[in-house]
Amino acid sequence: MKMQGKDLLQLAEQFGSPLYVYDAEKIQSQYNRLSKAFSKVNKLRINYAVKALSNIAILQLLKEMGSGLDTVSIQEVLLGLHAGYEPEKIFYTPNGVSLEEIEEVTAMGVQINIDNLSILEQFGTKYPNVPVCIRINPHVMAGGNANISVGHIDSKFGISVHQLPHLVRIVENTKMNIVGIHMHTGSDILDIEVFLYAAEILFDAAKNFKNLEFLDFGSGFKVPYKKDDIETDIEELGKKLSKRFNAFCTEYGKELTLIFEPGKFLVSEAGFFLAKVNVVKQTTSTVFAGIDSGFNHLIRPMFYGSQHHIENISHPKGKERFYSVVGYICETDTFANNRKISEIKEGDILCFRNAGAYCFSMASNYNSRYKPAEVLWLKGEGHLIRAHETFEDLLKNQIPLPLEIATV
Repeated sequence: MKMQGKDLLQLAEQFGSPLYVYDAEKIQSQYNRLSKAFSKVNKLRINYAVKALSNIAILQLLKEMGSGLDTVSIQEVLLGLHAGYEPEKIFYTPNGVSLEEIEEVTAMGVQINIDNLSILEQFGTKYPNVPVCIRINPHVMAGGNANISVGHIDSKFGISVHQLPHLVRIVENTKMNIVGIHMHTGSDILDIEVFLYAAEILFDAAKNFKNLEFLDFGSGFKVPYKKDDIETDIEELGKKLSKRFNAFCTEYGKELTLIFEPGKFLVSEAGFFLAKVNVVKQTTSTVFAGIDSGFNHLIRPMFYGSQHHIENISHPKGKERFYSVVGYICETDTFANNRKISEIKEGDILCFRNAGAYCFSMASNYNSRYKPAEVLWLKGEGHLIRAHETFEDLLKNQIPLPLEIATV
């Protein structure tokens, strides 16, 4: 059953606000869309990027669809295992972590992806038989914001494609078992030709390794944030990259697995953030709608300058006026400036769309506020998948001073 505005209002009333709601049907349709776009590839694997939204119920949902996981920390690996994933279905792609953490994850049996020469040499010397993937930096600028462009020459991510001779020497000296090559150019990719250009760099790099099992092309596919917004043409990319990938496998002499690691593409449009209007405040130049939330719950507009379409679902057909939607944090936390929204009254529920990716996962307890609850809309019902935090949650890991020390 398709989720409606009235369902969101009912969920806000049932579970309180602020509230994150995720539509399982949309996640499933995005997963199927990506799979269909690359149906001409014999071996396709989709690894969901856990950092986008790490609730274990979401991980379980994706597991049922056949997804693997892309993780960037040992904690995300543990979440994946807790959600029931087999270790071989989990990729671990850290950046700047210690060799000790990589060794700890290796012992769990997941696929290791290494992105710097120093760690590669240390790891290869100690564990030459462990299957390893190498993250290449193709030096291709892609992404909608400097904070999410990770494949350019000044990026901290990956081993420079210009360092391939050094990389190959390390592999030859250590006799490492290199089974995959990986890249990720950035998020919010608009031009698929840029992606295809980077793919050619990965194909060229792959020719240096004779025992590959897969090529991982990352992700970064752009989703629409507003009506008529530009998005990555997945179908066109699927047609062009599938043809080129299959041709490369023929050249390589072996059928490889094509891997993607989408996060935002799968969950962004499935997410809705619901917040109640505390105050409507008229100043000399602006009408503010102040909500019961802030950048402690949804930081993307402040961090990335990202846009989230905002609707007044309490009065969706009201006369439109211009509002600046702001939070209750003791700094400027503006979600939208002079945005046209149906007339807002105190107590109304505002709905922020595209709130599935990098929203709750970046939430904090700043100002000692509680994190909101999360609900999964599945088969026409809302299922609580994370409870609202309480004061006890804030105190949980804090240790007060003994009375004799605290007393002055």
